[in-house]
Amino acid sequence: MAKYSAKAGEKVEKTMHEMKAGKLKSGSGKKVTSKKQAVAIGLSEARKAGAKVPEKK
Repeated sequence: MAKYSAKAGEKVEKTMHEMKAGKLKSGSGKKVTSKKQAVAIGLSEARKAGAKVPEKK
């Protein structure tokens, strides 16, 4: 069974594109440069949108 839904994958893909373009910002307003942080932001957005994503550890 898939760990993440397709909707979650789309959110992560979108945030990665934003990070690479230099447009992704963290909650504090600073520019995100870490891939891990970009993925975390994408999964967080997916959770808020109701996508199938495991709970935060």
